[in-house]
Amino acid sequence: MLGDSFALAHVIQTYAQNRQLSRGKQLHARLIRAGNQLCIFVSNHLLNMYAKCGELGYALNLFDTMPQRNLVSWTALISGFSQNGRFLEALRTFVLMRGAGEKPTQFAFSSVIQSSASLGLIEFGKQLHSLSVKSGFCNELYVGSNLADMYSKCGVLADACRVFDEMPCKDEVSWTAMIDGYTKNGNFEEALLSFKKMSGEGVTIDQHVFCSTLGSCGALKASKIGMSLHSSIVKLGFESEIFVGNALTDMYSKAGDMESALSVFGLDSEHMNVVSCTSLIDGYVETNQTDKALSIFIELKKQGIEPNEFTFSSLIKACSSQAALDQGTQLHAQVIKTHFEKDPFVSSVLVDMYGKCGLLDYSVQVFDEITHPTEIAWNSLLGVFAQHGLGQEAIRIFGSMVYRGIKPNEITFISLLTGCSHAGLVDEGLYYFHSMDKTYGIKPRQEHYSCVIDLLGRAGRLKEAEDFINSMPFEPNAFGWCSFLGACRTHGDRERGELAAEKLMKLEPENSGTHVLLSNIYAAAGQWEDVRSVRKMMRGGKVKKLPGYSWVDIGNKTHVFGAEDWSHPQMKEIYEKLVNLLNQIQEAGYVPDTSSIPFDMEEHMKERLLHHHSERIAVAFALISMPAGKPIIVKKNIRICADCHSAIKFISKVVGRKIIVRDNTRFHHFIDGSCSCGDYW
Repeated sequence: MLGDSFALAHVIQTYAQNRQLSRGKQLHARLIRAGNQLCIFVSNHLLNMYAKCGELGYALNLFDTMPQRNLVSWTALISGFSQNGRFLEALRTFVLMRGAGEKPTQFAFSSVIQSSASLGLIEFGKQLHSLSVKSGFCNELYVGSNLADMYSKCGVLADACRVFDEMPCKDEVSWTAMIDGYTKNGNFEEALLSFKKMSGEGVTIDQHVFCSTLGSCGALKASKIGMSLHSSIVKLGFESEIFVGNALTDMYSKAGDMESALSVFGLDSEHMNVVSCTSLIDGYVETNQTDKALSIFIELKKQGIEPNEFTFSSLIKACSSQAALDQGTQLHAQVIKTHFEKDPFVSSVLVDMYGKCGLLDYSVQVFDEITHPTEIAWNSLLGVFAQHGLGQEAIRIFGSMVYRGIKPNEITFISLLTGCSHAGLVDEGLYYFHSMDKTYGIKPRQEHYSCVIDLLGRAGRLKEAEDFINSMPFEPNAFGWCSFLGACRTHGDRERGELAAEKLMKLEPENSGTHVLLSNIYAAAGQWEDVRSVRKMMRGGKVKKLPGYSWVDIGNKTHVFGAEDWSHPQMKEIYEKLVNLLNQIQEAGYVPDTSSIPFDMEEHMKERLLHHHSERIAVAFALISMPAGKPIIVKKNIRICADCHSAIKFISKVVGRKIIVRDNTRFHHFIDGSCSCGDYW
C-alpha cells in the first residue's frame, strides 16, 4: 500500500474525515521511515488531514518541507488556518500564495473571506471581493454566500444585499447569511421577510436559520410569528437541539410570554443550561418580576449550572431598577467568588447598581477598581453622577473620559446633559449639546433635544425653551413636552403650560401626570373652576391619577406606604413619631408650603395632607426601625413635593441622620439641614 498513491490518499482522507489524528501520524511516520519521497498528491492529503484535525503546527512543518507546492497545497493551509480560528495567518498565507503566482480557487476565496469577516477587516474584504470578480468567481455560490456574510457581519448591509441579489442561485447558506446579518444589525423586519421569501422558494430550512429568525421575533416581541416557527421546529424534529431550545426560550422571554418560555425546557429538564436560564432571568427582569428572576438563579445554582457574566449582569440590572441594595451586594459577593468582577459588563452594572441604590461612594470605588474601563463603565459612572444631580462632577468625568481616548456616544451625552440640567449648568449644557455634532460627529436625537428643553425649563428660561422647541427639526417627544409642562408648573406659566399639556395629551392621552400638572398650574393661580374642569376631563376620559408611593427596605423586607396610609402594623408608633418630628422641625423653623396641594380647602387641612405624605411616613418608619447612624434610603415613584423636600431637610438636622430620597428623576441627599440638590431640582 505504501507505494500506491491512490490507496494512501484514500486512507488519509478517511482519517481526516473521522478525525483519527493519531493513526494519520503513524502512517506519516511509516512513510518517512520507508525513505520514499512523498509525491505532491499524498503530501496534500496529509496537509489536509493535519489542518482538519487542528494540528496546524504539523501542517505548517509539512508545507515548509514540501519540495513542490501547488494550488491545492496553498488552499488546504489557508482553509486550515481559517477553520481553526487563526484568521490573520490565513490572510498572510493567501497573500504569500498570490506572491507565488498561484491563482486562488473558489475554496481559497471562501476561506479567506470568512477570515476577513471574523476579523472585521472590511477594506481587505472589499479587495477580496474585487479580486474574486476579476477571477470570474462573482457568480460562484460559496464565494457569494461568504461575501454576503462578510458584509453583514461588518455592518455593511447595503453591500451584503447587493451581493445576495446578484447571486444567480441561492442556497440555505446564503439565505442564512442574510437573515443572520439582518438580525445582528437590528433589521428585524427584513430578517422575517427574508425568512418568508426563503420558505416560499422551497429552500431547505435548517436549525441555524430558525435560531436567527427567532432572534428577530424576540426583538420585535412578535410572539405569534415565534409560535408559528416553534410549530415548524417541532414538525421538522429540531426541538431536541439544545441551541434551538435556547433560541425559543430567549424569544418567548423577550416577547414577555414567560409561561411559554418556561415550558420550552422546564426547570427540571436535563437540557436546561446557563443560556436558557439567563434568557428566563432576562425575561423576568424585563417584566419587573425580580423575585422570579432571583428564584431562577437559585434553581440554576441548585442544578450545578454555573452562572456567566450575562446572568450576573441581568440580575444586578434588576437590583438597580428596584434599588434592591441587599440583593445587589449579595450578587456582588457572588461575582467576586466566581471571578467575574473584571468583566466589563458586570463591573459597569455594579457601578450603576450602587449609584441607583444611593451609594455614590461605592459606585466610584467599583469604577476605580476597573483596570481598563470601557465606554460602558464610563457611561455608567457618568449616569450615576447625573442622577445624583452632581453636574460639575459629571463634566469632570466626561473630561477624563475624553482625555483617556474613550469616544463618547449618544448615551454619554444624555447623561452629561441630564447632569447639567439637574445642577442648573445651562451654559455648559448648551455648549455640550452643540459640540455633539461639531466636535464628536454625533447627530443629536430626540432624547438630546428633550434634555435641552429640560435644561432651559428648570432654569426658568421658558421663552428660550419655547424658541428652542420651535427650531427643532422634529416635534418633541412625550418626555420633552412633559419637561416643558413641569417647568411651566414650577415657574407658574399658565399659557405655555396649557400649550404643553395639549401637545402631551395628544401623544399620551392616558398619562394622568399631564392632567395633574395642568391642574396644579390652575390651583397655584387660584383658578378653581379650571381645576374642576381638568378633573372632570379626567373622569370623562377614565384617566386615573397615579398614586404616590414611597418604600424603604428594612432587613429583607420592603415596606411600602401611600399618602394617608394607616395600614401598616406599626402605624401607631409611626404616627407618634410623625407628630414628634413635626413638633421638632417647627421649633427648628419649618413653615409648611401648601402651594403644592391642588385643592380648594382650609389651610390647616392642606397642612394635614402634607404631614401625611408617603415619603414622610417612610422616613418616620425608618427612624423607629433602623439602628442609629445608618443612612436612611427612601424610594418614591413620583417627584418629591417642595414641602416634603423642605421638611426632610429639617428632619435630617433635628435627628442628626443622613436621609437619601430617590424620586422618579434623581437623588436627594439630606444632611444636617441641607440637600445635595441645593434646592434646585
